[in-house]
Amino acid sequence: MSSNETPSLQTQWSWYENKTFEVALTEYPEGTPNRWPLITAKLSGKSLCQVLDHYRALIHDLELIDSGKVETPNYRYDDNSDRSNMAPKQHPTTARSGRGEERRKSVPWTEKEHRLFLKGLAAYGKGDWKNISRNSVVTKTSSQVASHAQKFFNRRQQNKESKRKSIHDITDP
Repeated sequence: MSSNETPSLQTQWSWYENKTFEVALTEYPEGTPNRWPLITAKLSGKSLCQVLDHYRALIHDLELIDSGKVETPNYRYDDNSDRSNMAPKQHPTTARSGRGEERRKSVPWTEKEHRLFLKGLAAYGKGDWKNISRNSVVTKTSSQVASHAQKFFNRRQQNKESKRKSIHDITDP
């Protein structure tokens, strides 16, 4: 093995190379003739051996995650992430969030979800948003439950003379 064909376990893969690899895996699914040479062609600077090693490492990581031995990685960007190795003009769009992904529009809470929130609040108490989201309002994340709770408690502290009705006015599960 020559010096420029070190195994991918020792070779750094940039964010851009990983993304290109992931996209290529979906473009050329299992059973595609010449799958690995086609995927390798998308990754300039990587040998077939490095691509196959990287794939084996990915499969190993997925098996560890599926078995519960490793937590699911968080793929969101943080402002300190190293994206310097990305190809020019390939940086993610920063349309609204500034973090690289499009911000989704919020979906209003239904009355049913709010009542489930109130039941969860009674069962788990203020602050246990993770259990409320897991066991009561399963359609919302713990962050969404915490945000809803903040709005709910702020609304309860306001004067009774509200401008208009709100779902946060409902206090009985």
